[in-house]
Amino acid sequence: MVEELWAALGGKSSDSEALSFDGFGELPSLFRVTDLAASSIGVAALAVSELTSLRTGRLSHTVVDRRMASFWFGYSIQPIGWSLPAPWDPIAGDYRCRDGWIRLHTNAPHHRVAAESVLGFHDDRSAMARCVAEWGATDLESAVVQAGGCAAEMRTVEAWSNHSQGSAVAQEPLVGLTWHAADGRPMPPGPLERPLAGVRVLDLTRVLAGPVSTRFLAAYGADVLRIDPIDWDEPGVVPEVTLGKRCARLDLRASGGRDTLLGLLREADVMVHGYRSDALERLVLGESFRREICPDLIDVSLDAYGWSGPWVGRRGFDSLVQMSSGIAHAGMAWKGVDVPAPLPVQALDHATGYLMAAAAVRGLTRRISCQESVTAKLSLARTAKFLIDSGQSRETDRHAEPRPNDFADRNEKTPWGDSKRLHPPVSSDTASMAWDRPAGRLGASAPVWLER
Repeated sequence: MVEELWAALGGKSSDSEALSFDGFGELPSLFRVTDLAASSIGVAALAVSELTSLRTGRLSHTVVDRRMASFWFGYSIQPIGWSLPAPWDPIAGDYRCRDGWIRLHTNAPHHRVAAESVLGFHDDRSAMARCVAEWGATDLESAVVQAGGCAAEMRTVEAWSNHSQGSAVAQEPLVGLTWHAADGRPMPPGPLERPLAGVRVLDLTRVLAGPVSTRFLAAYGADVLRIDPIDWDEPGVVPEVTLGKRCARLDLRASGGRDTLLGLLREADVMVHGYRSDALERLVLGESFRREICPDLIDVSLDAYGWSGPWVGRRGFDSLVQMSSGIAHAGMAWKGVDVPAPLPVQALDHATGYLMAAAAVRGLTRRISCQESVTAKLSLARTAKFLIDSGQSRETDRHAEPRPNDFADRNEKTPWGDSKRLHPPVSSDTASMAWDRPAGRLGASAPVWLER
């Protein structure tokens, strides 16, 4: 997997020799989820090693712990005396239709409103289930999506490969890279063990792949500034994904908010965003405009269902893509159950996030060494194809829960209370994977860069 992922990122095949793996166990799945976890984190770490080699003249030896990588694909935080909010809206989930299964994703209030505009208001799952049962899965999926909501019919792997969108995604690269001439802006001077110190990362991402990518960049010292809308919240994951970041709010539909964002963009090294492909265009912040005001920008973007085909711009999340692509159906057959069986973790989100981080770091390296900047495009659906095509899990050892010594000795003091954080999944003889600030609330910081 490492060789395939590193090649997709444009890396030299011989570089992968600097990466090794330790640990044991497999997340219980038909698919190679633990291999994907270790390999995607590994290539992100390898990209950091490549960056530091510009200063040291060698790739540092980097080790990924497979077991810890698996844990980081779930939750890395363990609250002490407080609890994480429920990750799902009460009516989100899988429902049986007349002719199959469908998943409704209603975590965002406006997505729930969209679903209820089709199905009616229901304050419990049983009432919603009775209504959904009257629909055909394909018709309901279309109706909810047309209403501005998020839904996915459960398809087989074969049906998805024959679907017009599945076919389009199959033709896309795992990591779409476009290189541009740049002036080779040097990296800010900083300690070797913090190779991204002083790098400014503008984070316009939401649940979950984008925040995972910027959390990784923060782990190596980047100044990550996350920008959210005035009224946005994602309480179930904020303590997990804001680690190491500063979080501010802007109203991009107001001239003042847009002007502030443009000022931040002009001084950014990296921009990571998960808006649908047409959303920034509507805000007059499209790709060509971003490149015009910041020619050296490392521009990394995420889409759910791919960058071509009839579903371009469709709203989507990891759990929906698992339904569409055949992963949930294949898991159902493997387990011998009669309900959709997704992956044990949101592996598409996490793996894509680490690949986004790797693309960003490789972009910084090429900007210094080759006077090039990059536009990188990734999607959850293309990562799903990579996982499916990678074959079945070896299923050698079952996966154990984290033990007390898997967490750092020192408590992390968050606004919600003290917590424990898992040890990093990566170790290196050069760069240190560590975070300079605890997780924090959205909107707690001003929308300004730190002094370099």
